[in-house]
Amino acid sequence: MSEAEDTTRDRIIDGRYRILRKVAEGGMATVYEALDERLNRHVAVKVMHTQLAQGPHRAQFEERFRREAQSAAAIANPHIVQVYDTGLFEGLDYLVMEYVHGISLRQEMGRQVTFNLRETMRILGEILDGLSSAHQAGVVHRDIKPENILLNDRGHVEITDFGLARAASQATLSSTGMLLGTAAYLAPETIENNQATPQGDLYAVGIMAYEMLTGTVPFASQNPVTIVFKHVHEDVPALSKVCPGIDPDVSDMVTRLTSRSIAGRPKDATQALQELNLVQHGLSMQALQFIMPAPHAPEATNSTNGVQQTSDATADGSSLPQSDKHDATTDMDQPDSPAPPVPAPPQTPGRDGTDRATSAETRRYILNDVNPEQTQVMSSPATNPSETTRIGSDPLAPGLQSDAELPAEAQGEEQLPSGSGSRKKGKRALIIALIVILVLALAGGGGGSWWYFMGPGSYHTLPKPDDISCAENQACKVIGADFAKYSRTLKVAGIEMESAYDFSDSVAKGAIMAADPDTVGSRISKRMGRVKLTVSKGVREATVPENLLTADTAEGKDPLQALKTAGFSRIDHDQSKDQYSMDIPEGAAISVDPAPGTRTRHDTQVTLVLSKGKMPVAMPDVVGKSREEAKAALEALRLTVNYREDWSDKVPRNRVVSASHQAQEQLHWGDTVDVVVSKGPQAISMPDVKGKSQDEATRILEGYGLKVNISAPLGNLTHTVRIQDPEPGSQVKVVNDDGSPAVVTLTVV
Repeated sequence: MSEAEDTTRDRIIDGRYRILRKVAEGGMATVYEALDERLNRHVAVKVMHTQLAQGPHRAQFEERFRREAQSAAAIANPHIVQVYDTGLFEGLDYLVMEYVHGISLRQEMGRQVTFNLRETMRILGEILDGLSSAHQAGVVHRDIKPENILLNDRGHVEITDFGLARAASQATLSSTGMLLGTAAYLAPETIENNQATPQGDLYAVGIMAYEMLTGTVPFASQNPVTIVFKHVHEDVPALSKVCPGIDPDVSDMVTRLTSRSIAGRPKDATQALQELNLVQHGLSMQALQFIMPAPHAPEATNSTNGVQQTSDATADGSSLPQSDKHDATTDMDQPDSPAPPVPAPPQTPGRDGTDRATSAETRRYILNDVNPEQTQVMSSPATNPSETTRIGSDPLAPGLQSDAELPAEAQGEEQLPSGSGSRKKGKRALIIALIVILVLALAGGGGGSWWYFMGPGSYHTLPKPDDISCAENQACKVIGADFAKYSRTLKVAGIEMESAYDFSDSVAKGAIMAADPDTVGSRISKRMGRVKLTVSKGVREATVPENLLTADTAEGKDPLQALKTAGFSRIDHDQSKDQYSMDIPEGAAISVDPAPGTRTRHDTQVTLVLSKGKMPVAMPDVVGKSREEAKAALEALRLTVNYREDWSDKVPRNRVVSASHQAQEQLHWGDTVDVVVSKGPQAISMPDVKGKSQDEATRILEGYGLKVNISAPLGNLTHTVRIQDPEPGSQVKVVNDDGSPAVVTLTVV
């Protein structure tokens, strides 16, 4: 039991997550099934090991936990395991994730060994769909492998463990100084240059596809260094060679995913998913039923110079059990460990002091230029006859015999007297004669057939384009040559050609951007061979959608996706520059540069400003304020106000009695507020204004909503009220039944 398990079993984390059982344990954390008692649902809780939380590299492991939470939370896709919560429990970082009922793809591989093509394509499609959302969100997973692909009870894919994920803009591993990931699925650029790219995720997907269809990874060894060496220096074998009968389009797709060159793979999971769908739609029902028999432990061995080697022998000479081929991994949880150096190819010296590779090349040369059924190899005087290899015992050169089986004349083993020069000269003459006879036989008989069916007469060599300059002693590529001119060259040379067209940011329109084969001098079979050329259509252009600024259209509702769909690859959307708007809904575009309808290069930067919708505002306190003060405060916040008047015995006339929203309540621009304004009391006790000046008495009475009538029968010299009607203290309706204000008559002198 781990320390994390000791500290959490039968415990409740954060007063909410009740631990039920341990699900899995890794080098960094333990995963538990738990019950979220607040929402009554089962979740997975991932708790960091105590020794890591207390170790010298705690900060790096905590950063990995935070990165996993942030990366997964930024992606909305049913094929990504969702992260719900994160926090600290007694000093240990933890993550709360979606609990997936099911098994990992690794477990399913162990059960099935090999998958049929239909099931493989379905699983790959769901993996790429999840990665597509990640790549569109700018996140590179960096650790795609069967252990991180979960299959729920319905068999649907969910990708987990984004602990190694990075933003694509920070696509490098150099910040940690670690070579992370599983060796069997690492892309060459990750191993060589510490690059973490979307294409690196695709490389791992391609390796998994290979493993699902064949039952084994393409490069296997008990030594991870050997595996990473193979990823860097060897191409993944084509499925068409490993799985006879598989559809060639499927083989080409996997070969493209596992290309050693980043440029040879799709740019991201979205493009890879499109290519997979295109291939899948072109497959027949019979092709989809393809399945390779599960591999068995090899029984037959090849004998090479007396050494028994199984077909699963690794490049360093070690033999790898079938069950361990996918388990060789680099240290994923040790921080600050430098990336292992890529070793030089292992070489074994031959008996004559040369490398075996050199000897093999020599044997291949003999096979290519000599008919093995009519040729015998004679040992050099410097070679021990007992060690001479027979062509036929070496898998690289079947058919040659050992000296022990040659006639005595050919071996030069005639019993001549010691020192007899004439006998030695005779032996050399006999050998020369045999060689001359052999050459004549090849030229006049079977040699002609060999020349046209196996020799130089059976193939074309790829010609050099006239408009390409090549450095001496270096491989000369046809990339960049003018297609129209070079196609005429191929036609004159009698070489069949297959052409396709694609856009390119670097190769001029009409020039060759890719070729197979692509090196001048490459051999092309005269019977079945052809040159495949991809011609550049120039830089792809895209048009800013016309309706991008019209919020009620499909493009206007999701302008970011509309620009991506239109083909733009550099979209500058800075959320800090988005603006609030009274008229434009949240998420719609306020402005775009270049303007809608502009057609330009797909990599032109498009600057987009989006609406944040109506701005949130706090309701001001307007109760008791005058109508004019309330109006100014509410209209300043762009609120719509409806006024209503009512009687009030407590609030003076023309002041706010109440409002439909409480002070400080959150509203938004344009929200409606209902305000009640006082009309004053409906009936009053008549105040005493006798002895007051005419002006003061008038102001007091009109303040109650009364109408004042002045009477001065004796003249108005002092402007002093002497008589008032109605009398002080009498109850008076402020408003008459007909709606007119009540009248008070003041008699002044």
